[in-house]
Amino acid sequence: MAEGIVNINGNGIQTLELFVILTVLMLLPSIVIMMTSFTRIVIVLSFTRSALGTQQTPPNMVLVGLALFLTLFIMSPVIQEVNEQAYVPYKNEEITQEEALARASVPMKQFMLRNTETSSLNMYLDFADQEMTENPEDLPMQIVIPAFMTSELKRAFIIGFLLFIPFLLIDIVVSSTLMSMGMIMLPPATISLPFKLLLFVTVDGWQLLFSALVQGFR
Repeated sequence: MAEGIVNINGNGIQTLELFVILTVLMLLPSIVIMMTSFTRIVIVLSFTRSALGTQQTPPNMVLVGLALFLTLFIMSPVIQEVNEQAYVPYKNEEITQEEALARASVPMKQFMLRNTETSSLNMYLDFADQEMTENPEDLPMQIVIPAFMTSELKRAFIIGFLLFIPFLLIDIVVSSTLMSMGMIMLPPATISLPFKLLLFVTVDGWQLLFSALVQGFR
């Protein structure tokens, strides 16, 4: 009888762990999008493609792949810290599942807070009728995550605006030149595209862009 109870309890624990694993896997895309550098990177890459005027080149699959691998590179110290502080002790049965989740959230929260503007954090604190704690790491995730996302969207759009400026100047110069030559029927975008590509390749645009994105995360 006792062995049966042990087996039932063991099966119950295994079922619970399986349920938790499946839940984490289901939420993994949202975690990648909302709690890492992925959002800023993919938006900036999309802005770059629009500024160049290359339509669907690079294709969406390439942009998402670049964003994923750059995110993995940027988040590797955080992932390593989560692995050392939470996953390895839990795998060795040194801590409970609840303690593992609590430890895993600390490096993620530290990363998000480093890249969150104080104004965004204060806004969500006001919405939740809460006050700033002495240690921002004590703030709940339901405040840190939306504040982090708001800051990321703001930074991504600022970078996008700065990316558009040089290419917009090329469009203006080409349009003015065509107008002065009386070539009204010739689309300016067709003429300016090679000059945009030439400028982007000459300054090694991809390397500069990736370098700025990686260094932008403190």
